[in-house]
Amino acid sequence: MRSNVSDVLPPAVKRSLTKFGSDLATARRKRGLTILAVAERMGVAKNTYLRAEKGDPKVGLGVYAMALFVLGFGDPLGALIDVSRDDTGLLLDEERLPKRVRMKKAQVPQS
Repeated sequence: MRSNVSDVLPPAVKRSLTKFGSDLATARRKRGLTILAVAERMGVAKNTYLRAEKGDPKVGLGVYAMALFVLGFGDPLGALIDVSRDDTGLLLDEERLPKRVRMKKAQVPQS
C-alpha cells in the first residue's frame, strides 16, 4: 500500500508549505488579483491554485514555480539550491580532495 505524502512529511516541512501557501495568498491579494485570474494566467484549474495556497504537498513543484512567476517573483527556484552556496556540498568536496598529488611519470614514445 502506498503511503500518502502528507503522512510522511516532517512537521517542519508541513509548516513551511503551509506558510508558503499563505504567503502566496497574501501576495496575490496585495496585487489585487482574484484566485481565478491567477489560475488562468498559470494555466491551471482554480482548485489546483487553491490547493497551492493551502500548501498542499501533492501540488507539483511546477505549479508553485509558475505561481511565483505569475505573481512577479521571477525565478527564485533557480537559485534555491545554487551549488556555489551549498556549504555542505562544498565541505564534502573539500574532504574528498587527495592529501597528496603525485606527478605521473612521462612515458617515452617508442620508436
